[in-house]
Amino acid sequence: MSAPMNSDTLQAQWRQRDLDALWHPCTQMREHHSGELPLVPIRRGQGVWLEDFAGRRYLDAVSSWWTNLFGHAEPRIGAAIGAQALELEQVILAGFSHAPAIELAEELLRIAPRADSSAPLAKVFFADNGSAGVEVALKMSFHSHRNRGDDRRTRFIALSNSYHGETLGALAVSDIPLYRRIYAPLLLTPLFTPSPDAWYAQPGESARACAERAAQALQALLEREGDSVCALILEPLVQCAGGMRMYHPHYLKRARELCTRFGVHLIADEIAVGFGRSGSLFACEQAGIAPDLMCVSKGLTGGFLPLAAVLATQHIYEAFLDDSRERAFLHSHSYTGNPLACAAARATLDIFRSEPVLERNRHTAARMAALAAPLAEHPNVAEVRQTGMILALELVADRRSRAPLPAAQRGGLRAYRHALSNGVLLRPLGDVLYWMPPYCIDDAALQQLAIVTAGAIEAAVEGL
Repeated sequence: MSAPMNSDTLQAQWRQRDLDALWHPCTQMREHHSGELPLVPIRRGQGVWLEDFAGRRYLDAVSSWWTNLFGHAEPRIGAAIGAQALELEQVILAGFSHAPAIELAEELLRIAPRADSSAPLAKVFFADNGSAGVEVALKMSFHSHRNRGDDRRTRFIALSNSYHGETLGALAVSDIPLYRRIYAPLLLTPLFTPSPDAWYAQPGESARACAERAAQALQALLEREGDSVCALILEPLVQCAGGMRMYHPHYLKRARELCTRFGVHLIADEIAVGFGRSGSLFACEQAGIAPDLMCVSKGLTGGFLPLAAVLATQHIYEAFLDDSRERAFLHSHSYTGNPLACAAARATLDIFRSEPVLERNRHTAARMAALAAPLAEHPNVAEVRQTGMILALELVADRRSRAPLPAAQRGGLRAYRHALSNGVLLRPLGDVLYWMPPYCIDDAALQQLAIVTAGAIEAAVEGL
C-alpha cells in the first residue's frame, strides 16, 4: 500500500492539473506557468475563509469577485438550493413559469428603489450574469424607443472610467482601456461624459461640487445630442472595476432629472453595489431616485450561483406589447430564471428580511474605517475612500503630487503576493488596494486584514 500523499504534494498536483486543463479569466496565463502569479487550488470555504488542499486558510477580503454576502457555505442558502434541486432543477421560461421565479420577481419589485418623481420598477427580466443583464438593459432601452416610433435614438451615454462587463455590448459602454482597446473595432461607440469621481475634484472643491460640475457636463452633452440618445448607463456611487472610484449622490439626483427632461432612460448598474454593499440596500436610494432600468447580479444569490435580473418600468414593458413578434423582446438565455438560482436568491433576500443586515453592516463599515485610518498616513497612500462596505486605498509614488507608481514597479502584484503569503486574498485593481469582505466578517478577521494590508503596502512600494 502506498503512503498517503503529503498535503503540499497534493496541492502541487492539483495546481499542475489545473495548468494542464484550465484557462483562467482576467489572467495573463504565462504568469501562472512561470510562477510569477501564484495559483491556489481551493478545497473548501467556510464563512470568510477559503482553505486550500494543504490546509492553509485565506481571508476572502474581496468576497470572491464581490459576490459573496453572508459567507462561504452559508447553510440557509445551501439548504434552499438542495431542496429546490429535488423539486425542480430547470424548466424553459418561455411559455412556462415556476414559483421560485415568480416569488423572486415579486420580492425584487417590493424592495426596489422608489421615488415620487419617477415611475416605479414594475417588471423583472432574468439573465445569467451581470454582463448579460447589461446587454438586456441596453437592448430594452433601444428597442422600446423604436417601438414607440423614435428611430433617432441609437446611442448610449456612459461615464468615463466606467465598467459594465465583458460581452460586446457591455464592453462597448465601458471606458477602461485595458479591457476595451483591443476589441474597439467590434464595439459600438457611445458618448462618454466626465465621471463625477471625487478623486478629480479641483483644489478646494467638495465632492458635491465635483458631482455638480460633472452633471453640468452631462447636461451640455444632452443639449447637443439628447435626441439621439437611448439611455445613460452608470454605476451608482462607486465605479468598482475602475479603481473603486467614488462620487457624491448628488450626481445621481441630477442625472435622473436630466434623463427625464430629455426623454432618456436611466440605467442603474447595481450589479456590484447592490444588496447592501454601498450602505443602503441599493445605492440609488442614497440619492432618493429610481432608474428606468436596474441591473442586479453578483450578491443576488449570496455568491452561490450565477443569476442576473433587469428591473424595468411599466412604460418600457408596455412598449413591447403588440400583435407583431418583431416588436416583442425576443432576447433569451437557456437558463433564464433557473429555479436553483432563484431559490438561492430568495434565500438571500430572506436573510435581509429577517435580520438587521444593513444595521450590522454600518457597524462593520465603521470598524473598517477605524482600522484603515492609520494606513492613510502612509507616504505612498494618496487616499483612503469608503462607501459602505467598500473601502479603497490608492497607492502612489508620492502622495503630494499623486504621481502614480511606476508601471515597472508592479505594486499591485507585489501587494497581492504579500497578502496571499500571509493568508489574505486581496486582488488589487492596478495600484488600488480594496476591502470588500463578506458581511459576516468579525473583528479579529478585520484586524488581520488591516495588519496584512499594511505589510502589502510596504511590499508594493519597496525599493522606490
